[in-house]
Amino acid sequence: REKGWSTKWADGGPTVLWKTSVGTGYSSVSVSKNRVYTVGNIDKTDIVYCLDVNNGSVIWKYSYPCVADGAGYPGPASTPIIDGNSVYILSREGHLFCLNADTGKVIWSKHIVDDFGAQYPDWGFSCSPQVFGDKLILAVSLNLALNKKTGDLIWKTQNYHGGYSSPFVFQYNNKSLIAVFNTVGLMIFNLDDGKEVARAEWKTDYNVNAVTPIVSDSNIFISSNYNAGGALYKFDGKSLTQIWKNKNMRNHFNSCVLWQGCLYGFDMEQLRCIDFKTGAVKWTQKGLGMGSVMIADGKLIALGDNGILAIAEAVPDGYKELARAKVLDGLCWTVPVLSNGKIYCRNHEGDLVCLDVKAK
Repeated sequence: REKGWSTKWADGGPTVLWKTSVGTGYSSVSVSKNRVYTVGNIDKTDIVYCLDVNNGSVIWKYSYPCVADGAGYPGPASTPIIDGNSVYILSREGHLFCLNADTGKVIWSKHIVDDFGAQYPDWGFSCSPQVFGDKLILAVSLNLALNKKTGDLIWKTQNYHGGYSSPFVFQYNNKSLIAVFNTVGLMIFNLDDGKEVARAEWKTDYNVNAVTPIVSDSNIFISSNYNAGGALYKFDGKSLTQIWKNKNMRNHFNSCVLWQGCLYGFDMEQLRCIDFKTGAVKWTQKGLGMGSVMIADGKLIALGDNGILAIAEAVPDGYKELARAKVLDGLCWTVPVLSNGKIYCRNHEGDLVCLDVKAK
């Protein structure tokens, strides 16, 4: 939604406002009230950071023991969620915290394995919790709705083994529903009571259904890698009907973005645009590896796994790059974030950089 930010960079790229180290992991950032929230792991300890957006200095941090080995891909994989004066975070091992956004003090804490019977998935938990009304929603091995103020259980579903996707709340005929992409496939649940409404089975090697479903009106897109592909489904309130399925968009762990009838995302190790209604390829761009992408003001903000940040027009008639710069070393699998004229990029090793793209 943000407009007016600049793609006119100096030869060396946008100005680095600050850079700091937050520990290993894949957590992205959430920005609220001139503060940046993220999580990293140092010496088998997770650390939740609240940083000043202007200089990266630590306002507060909260830590707790967590090995978070991730079966060889260590560190937290969930991104903090901000709701009012609360910060919600889920660890790789199942620690769930609600922290005061101003002070970092614990409001409540749970463990989704010990307290609710969730089953630990092969690569650890990576769902980012979602807030809707008075509920905190999680899609782990089971789906959970908790009272966001107390952490008390409202409802839970059966275990489906661990997926790695985050839930998406949407409306259909004035009813609140949840789209979940777990190891079964695409599943729809009632927000009020957690009852299953519909399912479409989708199998991926190693059970890696990891991206968040993309919902547009009554159409829902899902995708996975290991050469599985992607598909669009039509939801009629009680069932899911497949509209198309192909291998033109194979998302591994970062979701596509939908803009003006097209999906933009990483098909394995190439950035690609496909038609939302048909799945037909519009264009393909190599050179960014298995990266991540967001969209703002009709422009793609793509971070390659090699640390190259590229800005391109979100149009279906070809890849039209507006700016490019090498902003990080190391492995970059974390989606970049634009907020108030600043782009935040993070690598797995823990370097977090804040770039100035404010229009001059």
